Amino acid sequence: MSGGKAFDEIYGSDAAGAREEFAALARWIEETPATELERRQHAAEAAFRQLGITFAVYGEEESAERIIPFDIVPRIFSAGEWARLQEGLEQRVLAINAFLDDIYGERRILADGIIPPELIFGNPQFRTEVSGARPPHGIYAHICGIDMVRTGPDQFFVLEDNARTPSGVSYMLENREAMIRLCPELFDTYEVEPVDSYPDMLRETLRSVAPRGSGHEPVCVLLTPGHFNSAFYEHSFLADNLGIELVEAADLEVDDDFVWMRTIEGRVRVDVIYRRIDDDFIDPLVFRPDSVLGVPGLMAAYLAGNVALANAPGTGVADDKAIYSYMPEIVRYYSGGEPKLPNVETWRCREGQALQYTLDNLESLVVKLVDGSGGYGMLVGPTASKAEIERFREALAAEPHRYIAQPTLALSTVPTLTAKGVAPRHVDFRPFCLTGTNGVTIVPGGLTRVALREGSLVVNSSQGGGTKDSLILAGAKRRQRQSQSQSGQQQDQSIDRSLLQQEGGMSVAIGLGQAQGGQIQKLGDTIQSQSLAGPAHDSSDER
Repeated sequence: MSGGKAFDEIYGSDAAGAREEFAALARWIEETPATELERRQHAAEAAFRQLGITFAVYGEEESAERIIPFDIVPRIFSAGEWARLQEGLEQRVLAINAFLDDIYGERRILADGIIPPELIFGNPQFRTEVSGARPPHGIYAHICGIDMVRTGPDQFFVLEDNARTPSGVSYMLENREAMIRLCPELFDTYEVEPVDSYPDMLRETLRSVAPRGSGHEPVCVLLTPGHFNSAFYEHSFLADNLGIELVEAADLEVDDDFVWMRTIEGRVRVDVIYRRIDDDFIDPLVFRPDSVLGVPGLMAAYLAGNVALANAPGTGVADDKAIYSYMPEIVRYYSGGEPKLPNVETWRCREGQALQYTLDNLESLVVKLVDGSGGYGMLVGPTASKAEIERFREALAAEPHRYIAQPTLALSTVPTLTAKGVAPRHVDFRPFCLTGTNGVTIVPGGLTRVALREGSLVVNSSQGGGTKDSLILAGAKRRQRQSQSQSGQQQDQSIDRSLLQQEGGMSVAIGLGQAQGGQIQKLGDTIQSQSLAGPAHDSSDER
């Protein structure tokens, strides 16, 4: 899995020519002038900034909002590749939910010696406050973002499980809208699975886990820490496209173990809370008493079974990278089969032999904090300085239980627009998996993150990474259905294509599932106005 030349997802390993299914994309890259690619990319980024599609990096002296850089060259998965990933993702999220249900219940996996008990009970994300209390319908991780990497044509690995409050889905949706507006010719060439059904899928998932017996249509809200949070744009975007209220703690109150939302028309009972606040802050009566972001009494309502929280309190234990190292065993234990998506090889530094191996090979390994995120607290040995390596050596010796180590993988690359033209850059992939009473649903797409710096393997936006649209090619059955549904629309399409060409190619291509959400539509309108205004001004300071 480590070393060697990186696999290019368009051109393969030998670069003799584009892989057959992606030859059309290679031709598009070669035939589209660099200046035109830059113009389209600037139009997208200007629209993102105008609409406030931004994030903040905590801890910086200048904490100005910034956009996540968007790359105009998309990533493509074949229908066969996606089918294999989808099977493995479903197996994995079902195992994660079974694991959480078990460790907060009977704890069979501990009794059977599969996982050391100290990894659970000593984990700060394990919440004793919810032990023995099942969430409505027994589902803990309703929304999971599974980070994946690729090293070859058929070599996909799970790098990380995000089961607390996974973010990034708004960028998946906005990137697609931008691509449809700016590069409609690609969607004429390829039959692409739509992603704009995600808000509907998420809304149905949330409604499905409402507590039984409420006697009314489930009321769902999205609980945000507020506009100072780095992901606030995504919170408002999702609430808008889900058609639910965006609330802060002051908008909610708990009365007699029921949650109520204050409105100008009076109180409304809340059944499901999609919370984008970490466990520590959701209820000052149970967790951090100094929290002003949480709702006093919320946990009492939850434990009484009167409200569903998505994701459930305590799911963070499944995020832990030490627990991640046991995911193959966890999948086998609960599914009875072999994992369809393997882990990256991992050394648990809490174990003596693994620690010694790590210390002896720091220059070639990636070392991570078990509770780290965002690319922080990580050593990439091959690119680290001697001083950085020695600092990690000391940290490992002092607290080995806080770290894992992994080989430095030759992550796959995808052509990316750079200051010097189109060049390969390393990528990862975060698909989003939803689990409700209706089972597991996975939107056919995801967030591709790209390391924009040459040679870098760190894709996190906080570390200078960007994003790409991820196109999933339609399978044969869907293509047949589309062909049948479009057979009576040829005349209308020819008229609309004529108009589209007159508009400079920036309108939504026909039959591609135009998004209906308010903010998605705003993005399309803004991109069109940016594009039709001509080449964007030099916005290097904005990028």
